[in-house]
Amino acid sequence: MLTIVHFSDIHLGQDHHGDAGERARRRTEQVMAYVDALPGPLDAVLVTGDLADHGRPDEYREVAKVLTSRHPVLLCPGNHDVREPYREVLLGEAASGGPVNRHHALPGADVLLLDSSIPGRDDGLLDEETLGWLDRTLAEGPADRPALVAFHHPPVTLHLPYVDPIRQFGEDRLAEVLDRHPRVKALLCGHAHTGAATVFAGLPLLVAPGVVSTVALPCEGGPEITFDQPPVLAFHLLDDDGRLTTHYRVVAPA
Repeated sequence: MLTIVHFSDIHLGQDHHGDAGERARRRTEQVMAYVDALPGPLDAVLVTGDLADHGRPDEYREVAKVLTSRHPVLLCPGNHDVREPYREVLLGEAASGGPVNRHHALPGADVLLLDSSIPGRDDGLLDEETLGWLDRTLAEGPADRPALVAFHHPPVTLHLPYVDPIRQFGEDRLAEVLDRHPRVKALLCGHAHTGAATVFAGLPLLVAPGVVSTVALPCEGGPEITFDQPPVLAFHLLDDDGRLTTHYRVVAPA
């Protein structure tokens, strides 16, 4: 059984009511403390983007401190992240504006992290370099080895007026790649600041809740973004039959 904790959109450095990012940091530390206190086995912690709020080097230094865990931590960038300082601070690499794509071989499954960000924009796109990398990496692995594909922007409408105009576009190109690789079992993303589950290209598409805030549905009324709900995270369990089950948990203050 592969077990992954998944959350998203921590936005370290975000200013809200003048607290200079302290609130975002406290909430992220709250989630990480919960994760590290889990008594049972855990294979990885996945954070799908918007790690920093402004993409500054000092924010990524804070990310590196706060997202320290006894478990492997897997990261991908979001629309608030900036590739050059992201690479320099978090990956120890030379600054580069190319997409940040990574492959992690976990026990029993591959996790492929894709960069769906477009520098300077809030909407998302998997460029040709990223799609080519995805296609090659999936082809290189054994056909019977399960794979999970993760990125920041959901490639479908979630019926959230605040999020849908800045979702991932060009999604037909992603669907074509996935159709060639049946070993992909699910897609994992963030960006929406609310937990959601739907289907894309015949696969489960599981959206992680946001840590820093919550986006409300139109039927809920009130403001589109709220800051008074507690953080939520997802547990993804991939069993030996290749079936993924997801559980959501509220992380209450200690």
